[in-house]
Amino acid sequence: YHRAKLRGIVNGIDVEQWDPGTDALLPANYGPENILEKKPEDKRALQERLGLEVNDGKFVIGLVSRLTDQKGLDLVNSVFEEMLDENTQVVILGTGDPRYENAFRYYEGAHRGQVCACIKYDESLAHQIYAGSDALLVPSLFEPCGLTQLIAMRYGTVPVVRETGGLKDTVRPFSREAGDGNGFTFCKYDAGRLLDAVNDAKTVYFTERNSWDEMVRRNMDKDVSWESSAAKYLALYDELIREQEG
Repeated sequence: YHRAKLRGIVNGIDVEQWDPGTDALLPANYGPENILEKKPEDKRALQERLGLEVNDGKFVIGLVSRLTDQKGLDLVNSVFEEMLDENTQVVILGTGDPRYENAFRYYEGAHRGQVCACIKYDESLAHQIYAGSDALLVPSLFEPCGLTQLIAMRYGTVPVVRETGGLKDTVRPFSREAGDGNGFTFCKYDAGRLLDAVNDAKTVYFTERNSWDEMVRRNMDKDVSWESSAAKYLALYDELIREQEG
């Protein structure tokens, strides 16, 4: 209804701070040209640091978030056990609602070597999760823009997001037919839909690895800098000035 009055410009990230090619907090640095060789080193380092089974063949899901309802953690909690299988590991980093802190601690205790719940703030570990994970969960109830999915893409980690706010604007669903997209998405706020998106990601990772690797490279090539966002602000201001002058 207010289409003529409203514009949306997504955030950018500091691409110097968040650069897997120069990030001093990573055991192995990499870029689009050598990610397939070097990113597994970061996965193994993450697994070793957190006491997970060190195994390149595992699908590692990361979650770096405030542990609150807004971030969709009730959905994650509902299907957590179903997300796990012998080929999947889950890493959680964050603090927040004691209900979620305790739930994730419980899952860690019940699935040693497969789940790690780091209930704290840890900048170094956050960088290692972005680099060492295969996928990053962002199943938010609402999200004005979101930064974690942008950082994940910068590090060649595929986002699994709910289609809301800036998440919908920045993550296009993977399409086998078109051979494009940069993540896995679900629309309805429903735990079953989240699980479907996670399972779709696993299927592509394990059975269509070339498609997965191409998506990883697309994500790393995507411009998620403030330079891109700033250019859109400037274009909007120029348009407004021309309208006033006209």
